[in-house]
Amino acid sequence: MTGQNTRTGKVSVFADKAAASRHLADWLLQEALAKQNGPFSIALSGGSTPQLLYSMMASEPYASRFPWARMQFFLGDDRFLAHDHADSNSGMLHRLLFSRVPVSAENVHLIPTADTAEEAAKAYEAEMKAFYGADTLQPGRPLFDVNLLGLGSDGHTASLFPGQPVLKEQTAWVSTCVPPVAPYTRLTMTYPAIDASRHVIFLVEGASKRETVAKVRAQDPACPASAITAMGELTWVLDRDAAPADQ
Repeated sequence: MTGQNTRTGKVSVFADKAAASRHLADWLLQEALAKQNGPFSIALSGGSTPQLLYSMMASEPYASRFPWARMQFFLGDDRFLAHDHADSNSGMLHRLLFSRVPVSAENVHLIPTADTAEEAAKAYEAEMKAFYGADTLQPGRPLFDVNLLGLGSDGHTASLFPGQPVLKEQTAWVSTCVPPVAPYTRLTMTYPAIDASRHVIFLVEGASKRETVAKVRAQDPACPASAITAMGELTWVLDRDAAPADQ
């Protein structure tokens, strides 16, 4: 495991969002097929940017080639809403991906919506620990093969928003967040859980994100995404509009 951060990670720039998404779909397929010893675990992100990627994965030539039976899907974060709510990441993923491919429901680990947000966070963490087979994250033993992240204009990623207590969480794998600048209570993976990945991928598009990408790559402490690390490799997948001038 190499261990990388937002400064040291590789930057790949593509002509547009479609080209970046196609590259990532190709890469994910290659990685999933290459791993033969055990499940291929991936944490997916919400928001609008990865939706084209998910639609591609559910279409040919990808849908018939991914080893769905060996793939285990988790969510990096979600709003604490019913899964059929229009603003639910779980609902979006079901519509665009899970309902369109032959993946078993047992392989799709959605964030719970019952009880309180705090109880749901504990339940999701317990599910992740059961999958991992241990209660503590171990050096050199990743929880995820791939952790896909987006980036907000304010420097947040997953639901790690500026100024929130979750940014200081070093023990829990999943926690809650109530950002004042965004609707709904959120459940999110914490820094330690995201770090426990063979690959962390930031997928970012649009000129509105260019300045934020530059800040996060410079590790501006005002941007929560700046503190993201990977047990293995961290990679930026950007369209041309989102790429800083030096890329």
